[in-house]
Amino acid sequence: MHHSNFKRAARARRLAICACALAAILDLTTAHAYTPHRWRLKPTISGTPPTAGTVGTLYTFTPKASDADGDALSFSIQNKPAWASFSIASGALSGTPVTADVGTDSNIVISVSDGHTSASLAPFSINVAQPATSGTATLTWTAPVTNTDGSALTDLAGYHVHYGNSPSALSTVVDVPNAGAVSDTIGGLSSGTWYFAISAYTTSAVESALSNTASKSIP
Repeated sequence: MHHSNFKRAARARRLAICACALAAILDLTTAHAYTPHRWRLKPTISGTPPTAGTVGTLYTFTPKASDADGDALSFSIQNKPAWASFSIASGALSGTPVTADVGTDSNIVISVSDGHTSASLAPFSINVAQPATSGTATLTWTAPVTNTDGSALTDLAGYHVHYGNSPSALSTVVDVPNAGAVSDTIGGLSSGTWYFAISAYTTSAVESALSNTASKSIP
């Protein structure tokens, strides 16, 4: 009877030891459970910002951006031009430069972030210039009535307007094929000083010498 009790006690101890070992294995398994790592993808940003701005004209650029993970995006900028505003929600850069802004804003960088990683456009510059001017000059003259030998001019056919940026280089010629014309307006003149002279020609293509040179400054 004593022997039987001893065997039951020994078996109970073995069961207790096995139960403790199993609990330890379960605890170890739980403590080292594998949690898969989530690989985040970087957001993307693209677009080609204009590199020229004009005084008095709105400049605007909005990049395209996306995130494959569906994360919310925000934008930032480095070296923003003083004349422009920037949206952190859309990445839009916009503004209207004035004369004091003429010059170049360099190394501008627009970036997008998903809160974890970021991406940026290549650095770019914006050169602000005055708008190109387009001036006009109206020329008037008196129609000739005699030839150089004093005889009456009876076959006048028209005029040529010669002009250029130098009185010695009137390289542009406009034909005015009307013997009765006494004026003509030249357009599309850029900023600077322009010089003009007139010549007359006959129906037989005989052309007079140039008139005196006149000039006009276009601001």
